Amino acid sequence: MEKIKILIIDDSALIRKMLTEIFNSSGELEVVGTAADPYVARTKIKQLNPDVLTLDVEMPRMDGLTFLRNLMRLRPMPVVMISTLTEKGAEVTLNALQLGAVDFVSKPKIDVANSLQDYAEEIIAKVKAAAKAHVRTLTPAPKRQVSAALHSGRHSVDAVLRPSAGKKHFATTDKLIVFGSSTGGTEALKNVVANLPADTPPIVVTQHLPAAFSASFAKHVDEASAMNACLAVDGQQILPGNIYIAPGDRHLLVTRDGARYICRLNDGLPVNRHKPSVDVLFRSAAQNVGSNAIGVMLTGMGTDGAVAMKEMSDAGSINIVQDEASSVVWGMPGEAYRLGAAHHVLALDKIAEQLLTLL
Repeated sequence: MEKIKILIIDDSALIRKMLTEIFNSSGELEVVGTAADPYVARTKIKQLNPDVLTLDVEMPRMDGLTFLRNLMRLRPMPVVMISTLTEKGAEVTLNALQLGAVDFVSKPKIDVANSLQDYAEEIIAKVKAAAKAHVRTLTPAPKRQVSAALHSGRHSVDAVLRPSAGKKHFATTDKLIVFGSSTGGTEALKNVVANLPADTPPIVVTQHLPAAFSASFAKHVDEASAMNACLAVDGQQILPGNIYIAPGDRHLLVTRDGARYICRLNDGLPVNRHKPSVDVLFRSAAQNVGSNAIGVMLTGMGTDGAVAMKEMSDAGSINIVQDEASSVVWGMPGEAYRLGAAHHVLALDKIAEQLLTLL
C-alpha cells in the first residue's frame, strides 16, 4: 500500500524536524518535503504532488490563512492546520476551517521540543483521516426566510453516566435537539443552524474542541444563527431559541428538574478519548428526554456518540445523520448508521429542513 505523502509548511525548523520524525515513524505516512513559507510551498506542491499539507498559521511573507484561501480556490486539497492554543490562535483556526481546512492540531505554547511528541498519536490520526476527507470550500447556505479534544484514555460512556434500567415516562412534551460532531463539524453545525428560526426548540451541542477554542466557536455559531448561542453553564435552564455548547474541557449532559431541562457539566474521565464526549450527551438525552429528543450526528472522525445515539433511538427519539457524500469524514455518522441508530441519512443542506418538518 502506498504511503500518504505529506508536505510540512512551517517557519520553525524545529517543528519541521519534529513533525517529519513523527510522520515517518508511523509506517503509513511519508514526508516528501518541507517548506519554511507559502512561497516555497507553492513550488513544492507542484513538484511533489503531496496528499496532505500541514500548515502553520503565522509565517513570514504570507500568513497561513491567505495561503489557504488561495490554495482552496486554485487547487483544493486536504490541509491540517498547526495552531497555538491561544485565543487568537483559536479564532484564526476556526477561520481556517471555514475556508476549507479539514482539521487542526494544537501546538503547545511552551517546551515545544518535549511537548509535541505527546501529540504524536493525535497528529498521525488526523493526517490519515485528512487524506481520505472530502475536501471542499464550505460556504454557508443562504438563510431561509423563516418565522421568528483529544485526550488520552479509552473509557466508555459508562465511566461518566451509567446505563438506565429502562424507559422513563416524561411529564413534558417539550422538544429538544442534541447535536454531536467532530472533524468538519464546526462549519457543518453553522450550516444547519443558519437555516433555523429564532424560536426553534433548544439545541444542545457537543463538538470536539480544546477548551481554548470554545468561546470563539460559540461566538461563530451565534453570529451564524438567528438563535442565541452560548457556552453551557452548570445548572443553566435550557430554553427555546438557544444553543448550548459544551466547553472544551467538560462533558455536557441534559438533566431534568421537574418539567424543565437543565445543563449539567461533568469533569469526569474522557470517553472514547474525548472530553467533551458525544456519547455522554446522547446518553443523557436518551435517559432524560426520550421520545421528545431529536438527535443529529454530523461529520466527524472516530465512533464517539454512535452507541448512545442507538440508545436514543431505543428510547423513542428520532435521529438524523449526515450522509457520507457531504461529510468531511464519515466516521461518527457512519458508525451510527451501521448500528441502526439513524432514521434519516441526509446531505448537510437538507438537515435543517428535516428538523423543521419533524418539529
